[in-house]
Amino acid sequence: MPEKIKILIADDHQLIIEGILSYIKDIDHLEIETTNSCDDAYAKIKVALTETPFQILFTDLSFDNATENSRIDSGENLIKTIKQEEIPIKVGVITGHSETNRVFSVIQNLNPNAYLLKGKCNTAELTFAIEKMLTGEIYYTHEIHQKLLKRALIDIQMDDVAIQILKELPKHPKISNLEGIITKEDGSLLKIRSIENKLAKLRTDLQANNNTDLVLKAKELGILD
Repeated sequence: MPEKIKILIADDHQLIIEGILSYIKDIDHLEIETTNSCDDAYAKIKVALTETPFQILFTDLSFDNATENSRIDSGENLIKTIKQEEIPIKVGVITGHSETNRVFSVIQNLNPNAYLLKGKCNTAELTFAIEKMLTGEIYYTHEIHQKLLKRALIDIQMDDVAIQILKELPKHPKISNLEGIITKEDGSLLKIRSIENKLAKLRTDLQANNNTDLVLKAKELGILD
């Protein structure tokens, strides 16, 4: 690591900040500042640009203390603002949000340098994440990495027919009602036997117990809204 690493930690819960500080207090060469608001985090980052810029920002995603007067009301909007203004700082997420669709959305749209989970990170992981971030590498904690791999695998398996079936499934109490609705790539209608076979494969792929569970899993993975 370089001789001096300037880090800003933003979280609306002071106890969380104290926990993170306890993990990294013994890491050499760190200069750490903290804040409980996104607006203040942004202001600190901007002011520091004229003197000694922050090299790393660790932020939560949700800030329950945001008000209607807050210019930046979430960690996601803070990251978005930093990216839009091309501020030279590495951004890491430390959050309790591990829902696959939320994780996928944040990583796909905001491309943070790190994604760690509250309550599961420790000194070793934070040290490793900081080292990776400073060298321009990406670090996602194991659980997040596994979710992304699963989502990527699901995306590969999700063809247009599968998406049609998943979208129509909640609207019809009987599977037989889907016949005459689902179309193949050539525009022809899918027969009930083919629909049932596709549903069976989807339940296996998404590890769903039944069709209701299948829809819930598809929503969890962000395949359905």
